[in-house]
Amino acid sequence: MVDSYPRLIELIAKFTVQSLQMWQFAPNSVHYLLSLWQRMVASVPYVKASEPHLLETYAPGVTAAYIGSRLDSVACVIRDGLEDPLDDAGTVQQQLEQLSVVGRCEYGKTCQLLVAHFDRAAAAYSVETQPHQILVLQGQLTWLVYIIGAAIGGRASVNTCDENDAMDGELVCRVLQLMDLTDSRLAQGGCEKLELAMMSFFEQFRKIYVGEQVQKNSKVYRRLSDVLGLADESQLLSYWGSSEQIIAKTLGLLSDLSGGYSCVRKLVKLDEVQFMLTHHTAEHFPFLGIAGVGAAEMRCRSMLYTALGRLLMVDLGEDEDRFLAFMMPLTAAFESIIGLLSGPESTMFNSEDAKKTLIGLARDLRGLAFAFNTKTTYMMLFDWIYPVYMKVLLRGIEVWFSEPALTTPVLKLTAELAQNRNQRLHFDVSSPNGILLFRELSSIICAYGSRILTIDVAKKQMYAMKLKGISLCFSILKAALCGNYANFGVFRLYGDEALDNALNMFVKLLLSIPQSDLLDYPKLSQTYYVLLERLASSRILTIDVAKKQMYAMKLKGISLCFSILKAALCGNYANFGVFRLYGDEALDNALNMFVKLLLSIPQSDLLDYPKLSQTYYVLLERLAQDHMPFLASLQPDATLYIL
Repeated sequence: MVDSYPRLIELIAKFTVQSLQMWQFAPNSVHYLLSLWQRMVASVPYVKASEPHLLETYAPGVTAAYIGSRLDSVACVIRDGLEDPLDDAGTVQQQLEQLSVVGRCEYGKTCQLLVAHFDRAAAAYSVETQPHQILVLQGQLTWLVYIIGAAIGGRASVNTCDENDAMDGELVCRVLQLMDLTDSRLAQGGCEKLELAMMSFFEQFRKIYVGEQVQKNSKVYRRLSDVLGLADESQLLSYWGSSEQIIAKTLGLLSDLSGGYSCVRKLVKLDEVQFMLTHHTAEHFPFLGIAGVGAAEMRCRSMLYTALGRLLMVDLGEDEDRFLAFMMPLTAAFESIIGLLSGPESTMFNSEDAKKTLIGLARDLRGLAFAFNTKTTYMMLFDWIYPVYMKVLLRGIEVWFSEPALTTPVLKLTAELAQNRNQRLHFDVSSPNGILLFRELSSIICAYGSRILTIDVAKKQMYAMKLKGISLCFSILKAALCGNYANFGVFRLYGDEALDNALNMFVKLLLSIPQSDLLDYPKLSQTYYVLLERLASSRILTIDVAKKQMYAMKLKGISLCFSILKAALCGNYANFGVFRLYGDEALDNALNMFVKLLLSIPQSDLLDYPKLSQTYYVLLERLAQDHMPFLASLQPDATLYIL
């Protein structure tokens, strides 16, 4: 052990405590101090030295100093108008993660301290009437709820015991009792920061004590049963309230819970959840409306409907009547804007309500489409949305093509509908739905692409206004081509131009993108290259390319294919006589494809592009040396081309 270690650890602890107490002078040092103690406490299980490490002596003091300094800071912030540390959510979460490990050292002392502070503040808050003092107590309770959540979350990083779980139960009981008190005061305005702290606490509790692997005989639930009458988490979930001010946090928790097999089945039994499944309207959830609702709040709608979709699926089966009843609010919203479609375009364009309604519907349906990952539920959704409501979405793209606030949600919904997740788009052999779906996808791609190409956008707005939508079009086409739910040979057989239109629009959109932008935006380049790979594997010979783009779009790829074949034939690592001996067609397939690619190249192009001609002639020389029987067997047109 280090010489004078006891003195060293004592001085470090003293310095840490003093620094934490002077929170307003050195806020940036807190991270490094807590990080040091976190690492020391986390290393305790691996210490082999015979001398005591003394962390159990000093770590509780560090924890107490941090808690005390945060509580003391509240009054100073309110009195002097200082910057509130709670406003920096990232820093708070970082410090709490570190404290969660430090606080688990001598956890009994940590819990006793938290209980004492919490009981004092909660008791005062329940009777306080002075506005200034109420603000102070709300701030202190906010810190305590955050810290309690972190303390519970720290269970994942250490070995625990029943006594620690029982202490967690004491802390959980107090937070739930406080929530009853805060809910009763929501009519008077409530406290947004305290509600956010509640959500942070519930998120930590969910990770540790709610899930598939949780033991129901945990002493946490025993304590909850004794104090609050809660036997397991299925009853606890009914305590999870929400606040309009923290929609995203609340819906995030609901979405996480609905993703678990056992949790979603317990959730769906709650009266509150059944109410949500039958009353998901603006009357009960204001952020589902359009009046006074901002763009940030509207983004949360997808999360809500993903959770509702999962909850609906639990007992839905093939009950179409129940599905249609669930969809009634969305049906009514669509019907409310259909009337505008028959009027002049200017009428619809000037209707802000129609636009916001369509944005909301696109976000709602995207959430449902993501949740419906079985064939039965997806087909219910498809039968509901096709063809009438798909035409509404298409019309919205045509009218508001230059407004990403609408086009992005609609294109994301379209991309989700095109995803064959879990083989949910495995249509029956007699069903034309795969073709019908691709037609709609093609129509939306072409409608957006043909219009977005007509507008000029400043460089700094290029991605948001144009490239993001183009990237989503690439995603839609990629999902459709990879989904294996449409027979693309049928389109040309029956003169259906949907496939050709989509592919031609892809080329036009691609050629409108500067090469530098294709590399600067990862999401765009990722969707492009995956789509290009799919096209190259099955459709390169069917794409008609303008002369000036011939090399970039087609000949460069063919040249690389020639290079690959040349390297293989010249490498001397394969005995090509073996292939025909054993009936392996790999060599013949490669040589025949070489001929097809060669014949697709005009003679003039073969001379105009040096890289192409170089690889071709070197490959031809190799074939003449070692594969003359193959050249001799070529059809006359191929022989004449070579000669």
